[in-house]
Amino acid sequence: MSAQQDLQDLIRLMTVGMKVPMKDALSRIKSLQIKNLRSIQQIAECPLSDVQSAISDAKIARSLQNACKARMKNPTTPSTNKRSGSDLTANAKRVKPSSDALYLGGPDPVEPSEYESSLELPVETDEQVIAETALLTNRAPLVLAFAVELLRYTMPEQPPSSRLSLAQAVVSANSRSKAVSLGLEKGLSADDEGWGHGQPRVRVMGREVTVLKRGGYQWKGEEDVGEASKLPVDGEKPSGPSQTGSSGPNPDSSTNPAGRTARSWLTSQPVTLKQSTFIVRAIPLTEPSQRQPVLQSLFTAIPSLQSATHNAWAFRVKVPTNLFNATTIREDSFDDGESGCGSFLLKTMQEMNAVDTLVVMTRWYGGIMLGPDRWRIMRNCLRDALSERLRITGEQATVGGEAVWGLDLEAMKNKAGTAGSASSRSYGAGVVGMPIHRPEVAREYLFKSFATRIETSQIEGSAFSGNPSSPQKSSISKAAPKRKTVKALDLEKEENVARLLGAIRMLYESWADHLSAADLDRRAWNWYVAVRPEVESGPSGWGAKGQLKLSDILALRRKDT
Repeated sequence: MSAQQDLQDLIRLMTVGMKVPMKDALSRIKSLQIKNLRSIQQIAECPLSDVQSAISDAKIARSLQNACKARMKNPTTPSTNKRSGSDLTANAKRVKPSSDALYLGGPDPVEPSEYESSLELPVETDEQVIAETALLTNRAPLVLAFAVELLRYTMPEQPPSSRLSLAQAVVSANSRSKAVSLGLEKGLSADDEGWGHGQPRVRVMGREVTVLKRGGYQWKGEEDVGEASKLPVDGEKPSGPSQTGSSGPNPDSSTNPAGRTARSWLTSQPVTLKQSTFIVRAIPLTEPSQRQPVLQSLFTAIPSLQSATHNAWAFRVKVPTNLFNATTIREDSFDDGESGCGSFLLKTMQEMNAVDTLVVMTRWYGGIMLGPDRWRIMRNCLRDALSERLRITGEQATVGGEAVWGLDLEAMKNKAGTAGSASSRSYGAGVVGMPIHRPEVAREYLFKSFATRIETSQIEGSAFSGNPSSPQKSSISKAAPKRKTVKALDLEKEENVARLLGAIRMLYESWADHLSAADLDRRAWNWYVAVRPEVESGPSGWGAKGQLKLSDILALRRKDT
């Protein structure tokens, strides 16, 4: 068994079998790895004292070893148990939501990068394999898959954990609305009753989702961040940004003949990802007519900028209107070949309320397409460049640039009880104990929901003709494979999710450069409706499963003209 599979099995045993929060599980696993205990088998077979040397709490150590021994004795026993909303809420209260690192009462934290890496979802890139795949599933997890991939393009600054949490919030809100429309539930939703009042909201797949800011949670992908102090000043020769393993250019490789002009620009730290380097500069601007000479002075001061692949810019300036001394804001932008960059810079400046400012985003293209990751890097560089000028603090950070959780309003309502007063329904941002949609639960739900794959060769000519009915279900059962091991089933689940997310990603990728983020969000729901499994209408179809042909998703891609 590979080390990666051992790690996944151990995480699954702790988080699903023992109901340990992901943060606690990762911290315990890290301590166990230091003692060279890296698999369920090793923990089960070693002396209890070895486990206790890694986990100081004797009760927890004994419980873990017993769980590992039970798993070794009966490996075919499913480790998944349905967890109630109260259990999830209780688990959520055991961790500090405002902490950057993930602590378990010990000195060694689990870094955000490790946490986010544990939540990464697999993606298949082979179009032929995807097109030949059909899955048996219900509708709710398909909404989750569409939403979590959509957020890579509409909110690329959000870490994987936030995307899963937000996507699950969409599923929860949509399911509640559907249940009410079918008469399965009655009364107003927690959102309609005002729970979570005062919290910020974001739009995902056309639905408003109430969110909780994650208190300065910092996350980045695989990019390397250089040091702003290494940028050239006056006549000094620069040492360039940190570009480990990169053959990218030295952004400011010339001496500076106009040091005073260049020094007046606020410069972000250079960021490099896959040999593409990004830097954003900002400078005060009081009149739109100043834009051209200011840019010319920058390129004169730093000639190496003229060799960059893109020098996109945007400005926002407050100007008088001749009406009772009123003012208005004039703004403009330029992509310089980086499609959508100018409008993205303007939108981010609007979110930050940046006025009387000109920004220039410089990129040296490294030859590898970055997809939506480039927007996250641009946003981070822009905020870095403007942070000193605007004195941005955590309290002033906008939802567009700060990591968030999707709030579980129904759990909040159930927790407080029906006797809660109106005043108890208003929560301030950052209140500890507000229930959220846990990303690890959403991820596990995704894998459980796409466990059944139907080979198109087995159902060709019958399963995908007409509406779903009993004859189709019987044909599916006839094609059912022989009983598989738990390991084989887990592998098939991972392959199914990878193929589904690969198909959805190809769909979004084909439209991303031709639609704004808002338009992409609006269309996502229609695309979901076009491919969702056909089930019986009314209450009898609630939770029912149908066939999902991934080639139908691929058919929605933008046709090249």
